[in-house]
Amino acid sequence: MVGLGTCSLAEAALIILLLPRSLEECGHISLSAPIVRLGDPITASCVISQNCSHLGPEPQILWKLEAELQPGGRQQHLPNGTQLSTITLPHLNYSQALLSCCLRWGNSLQILDQAKLQAGYPPATPHNVSCLMNLTTNSLICQWEPGPDTHLPTNFTLKSFKSRGNCQTQEDSIPDCVPEDGQSHCSIPRKHLQLYQNLGIWVEAKNALGTSVSQKLCLVPMDVVKLEPPTLWALEPSPEVPPLQPGCLRLRWETWKPSLHIEQKCELRHQPQLGEASWDLVGALPSRTLRYELCGLLPSTAYTLQMRCTRWRLPGHWSDWSPSLELITTQRAPIVRLDTWWRQRQLGPRTVDVQLFWKVMPSEGHPSTPDRPCELGLRTPTGLGGLDAFPMPLEKDSGQIQGYLVSWRHSDQTGADPPLCNTTELNCTFQLPSEARGVVLEAYNTAGTSRPTPVVFLESRGPPLARLHTVARDPHSIWVGWEPPSPQPRGYVIEWGLAPPSPSSSQKAWRMEHNGSIAGTLLQENIRPFQLYEITVTPLYQDTKGPSQHIYAYSQEMAPSHGPELHLRHIGKTWAQLEWVPEAPELGKSPLTHYTIFWNNAQDQSFSTVLNASSHSFVLRGLEPASLYHVYLMAASQAWTINSTSLTLMTLALEESELHILLGLLGLLVLFICLCGAAQLCCRPRKNALWPSVPDPAHSSLGSWVPTIMAEDTFQLPSLRDPGMPPITKITVLEEEEKKPGPWESNDSSGTCSLPTLVQAYVLQGDPRVPSTQSQSQSGTSDQVLYVQVLGSPTDPGPGHYLRCDSTQPLLGGLTPSPKSYENLWFQTSPLGTPEPLVPNPEDDCIFGPLLDFPLLQGLQVSGVEGLGGF
Repeated sequence: MVGLGTCSLAEAALIILLLPRSLEECGHISLSAPIVRLGDPITASCVISQNCSHLGPEPQILWKLEAELQPGGRQQHLPNGTQLSTITLPHLNYSQALLSCCLRWGNSLQILDQAKLQAGYPPATPHNVSCLMNLTTNSLICQWEPGPDTHLPTNFTLKSFKSRGNCQTQEDSIPDCVPEDGQSHCSIPRKHLQLYQNLGIWVEAKNALGTSVSQKLCLVPMDVVKLEPPTLWALEPSPEVPPLQPGCLRLRWETWKPSLHIEQKCELRHQPQLGEASWDLVGALPSRTLRYELCGLLPSTAYTLQMRCTRWRLPGHWSDWSPSLELITTQRAPIVRLDTWWRQRQLGPRTVDVQLFWKVMPSEGHPSTPDRPCELGLRTPTGLGGLDAFPMPLEKDSGQIQGYLVSWRHSDQTGADPPLCNTTELNCTFQLPSEARGVVLEAYNTAGTSRPTPVVFLESRGPPLARLHTVARDPHSIWVGWEPPSPQPRGYVIEWGLAPPSPSSSQKAWRMEHNGSIAGTLLQENIRPFQLYEITVTPLYQDTKGPSQHIYAYSQEMAPSHGPELHLRHIGKTWAQLEWVPEAPELGKSPLTHYTIFWNNAQDQSFSTVLNASSHSFVLRGLEPASLYHVYLMAASQAWTINSTSLTLMTLALEESELHILLGLLGLLVLFICLCGAAQLCCRPRKNALWPSVPDPAHSSLGSWVPTIMAEDTFQLPSLRDPGMPPITKITVLEEEEKKPGPWESNDSSGTCSLPTLVQAYVLQGDPRVPSTQSQSQSGTSDQVLYVQVLGSPTDPGPGHYLRCDSTQPLLGGLTPSPKSYENLWFQTSPLGTPEPLVPNPEDDCIFGPLLDFPLLQGLQVSGVEGLGGF
């Protein structure tokens, strides 16, 4: 490092590049054990030699396991000048890992040395050792199960020796057999074997952590022989061999040629190719015959056959199953039950056209009896009838049907005429004389014909069904129910198909129910959604049938294609009449159940109503004049809803005359309310806080003519018990005759002014309960004082007059600073601010003057005695 300062730049760079490589030669790792058990501890040491002079005096040594730094390293300086670092890993959990000894070099770590660590388990004991003598390869093949993985390279060796007795003693050794990598079987060639001498065989497993040995197997090679499977062939028919019975098969086989000299026994298994049937085993077949006839199978059925063999009377292993052989069993005449039904129409006086159709009753797991309904092309009938009069039990092996024969047998002969029909279909159309009462139906194949099925043309004389009803369960099924009549039928025939005018309405499916006590059945064949079906049910009796009952039903209903169109018929100012034309019913469409009308105004207020399906018009009421409305009609069925066309309408506006009438009525209503309020106020006198309530003296009692006392003008009158009570005021009301009044004369000797005749005086006394606030006169006189005399005539349109009589007392006991408009004229404010009473004329006893602005007297009506009854 010191010499770097005297080198050129190129030489210094070369030295720096060479330093890491020189560091790799400075360290060396030593391990306590290169391979340990998984999870056990391991110790490693790293020594840095003293030849590495370019290192510092105390270099720092670090340890890494894979990419992780490992703490716990102990570093020391040995006397010989080397550096030693030791580390112990307490648990080695890696099956394979790299341990590195590193030196910190600048900002990085420089690896000095590396060691590969391995961990695993000792080998498990091999088990299930077995051997087979293969005569094809002429070798003994042994196999075993090695056990769980040890994570270490493990070697297996097949060891064996020759022995006499029970393999207790070893005579001749046999070379070891080492399998290929990853294999768990090995072969011992024939040259090392004695076929009838015992062999001791075992397997040894070995790895770095130990060795294990399996149990010894003692065997004789010929006792573990496994033969090759035979080859199966079909036995060809020949004239010398009788024909096969129905449900039988003939086959032959050839054994493996190297085993011809070995006595064998074989097993045969067979399985029908229908469905998922299991294998049936036939054992202990004789090996010398090499042929076999297998019976008891289903007729006209394809079978798969296999065979295997083993040594007989001596130990050995079964061979593998031979390749499959497929054969078909022979046919038998059909054994079936046929349900029949028929329709007919009259062609002429002596000829009828008959459509006969049938179906094979379902049979489980057999192809000759298809479990399916048939759709037949039928003509429009004039009569219905027919019943399988003699139903036969259906056998499982009914045989494959190749066709059907329909023949007509006269009632007066035993032989049959030529067939009316020979068909592979499930229906037949033919003509018969009108007197024919039945035909015969047969199924046939190459093995023969089935038992004849008579078809009797029954007359319709039985009782009908009481009631017929249907329910659509789902889109592909319809439940049809009925009430059984009395007496109970033997069975029922149910027919269903698309209702006219469908193009395929002539195609119908049918079913026969042989249980007469049932009250319904579920139709699931040939049912399509959203279609209208015509369903017919006919009861069948012993020798007759009942009339057919028809009903129409939907399998599932679709929504109507469109709703009715909404129209406006009439409109007014507050109403609108709507109408629509109901849509005609459609096939496969749901019939409507109700309508819903929605309408909303310009303020987005919505209204609605529900109508039944028979409605075709509606009147909207309670609308506002000159307003815009949007109307919608929704048609609904049991399962769907659809909106019709929308309609926008404008109600009519009010006319000018109607508006004037309406405003006039409104004004009259307001006036009437005002009059009622005024009348209520007049009839119910109330105290007012703003001005006194002044009653009409001519129409009210004088006792109630007391003004409301304001809080600011409150005054009290002295009590009646007060000896100093002031004189009582007297009001004299005068009533004139209708004639022109004469001159006034004073006749009152008590100091009153002269009054005309027919004048009545009334005295109003003050309320004795109100105390007086005025200072009373010292005289304390109790004489009555005339306060004012009022003159007037109810017929005189001019203003009334009043006069002040010769009373020297003030009007209200004291002058107010600002006289009111109703005070006497002589109590007016002088220019100096003091009141100056008017001086009366010395020639007259009273002062006469006009009725000035005195509100209390302006409203007073003067009437006669009879008009004062209310006072």
